[in-house]
Amino acid sequence: MRSIVAAQAPALEAEHPFDVLAWAGETFGPGLVVASSMGDEVLVHMAGRAIPGVDVMFLDTGYHFAETIGTRDAYAETTDVTLRTILPLRTVAEQDAEHGPRLHDRDPNLCCALRKVEPLERGLAPYRAWVTGMRREDAPTRTDIAVVGWDDKRGKVKLNPLAAWTQDDVDAYVAEHGVLLNPLRQLGYTSIGCAPCTRAVAPGEGPRAGRWAGQDKTECGLHT
Repeated sequence: MRSIVAAQAPALEAEHPFDVLAWAGETFGPGLVVASSMGDEVLVHMAGRAIPGVDVMFLDTGYHFAETIGTRDAYAETTDVTLRTILPLRTVAEQDAEHGPRLHDRDPNLCCALRKVEPLERGLAPYRAWVTGMRREDAPTRTDIAVVGWDDKRGKVKLNPLAAWTQDDVDAYVAEHGVLLNPLRQLGYTSIGCAPCTRAVAPGEGPRAGRWAGQDKTECGLHT
């Protein structure tokens, strides 16, 4: 797998995201999965066009906005993808009983580990490669992500087809293809995660300023 990355990454770096996805579908077949939080709607829409029937994995943390669950259901019904919902090992009530209520406020890293990272590891287990919607302009922690790279932590190929796209590129694709967006976009949510840890952003703030606002945390752990 690492040899595939070494051989193809330089050429794919300059390709359109659609072509990167099509290549991934041809290369990995059923060993490919797209990971989506339904805050990366363009990725899901494009994957359904480029790789009809592709598996799309959604981590249902139990804390999602109703709008996000509705967006997931809409894509499952209207897009040529196979939606797989992965649940944490414990319900929110069971986690509250074990760790106390509102763990996300007291120890957000542990909450993310239990409700996002562990489910992701289980969800990715059957696959050889996975796709994310990360873009370099999202945050300072993502400026060096590759379009096609190697995930050392999991021993899998990791693809970020939209890595080089700007928000203008995303907006142009949405307009051209009539992409269904999470309704929270209209309320100022530029990065969408769990409801207790996400707010709308104010004018002039960065796109991820609404995630874990007021806390020394910028990533949930899925990509670190």
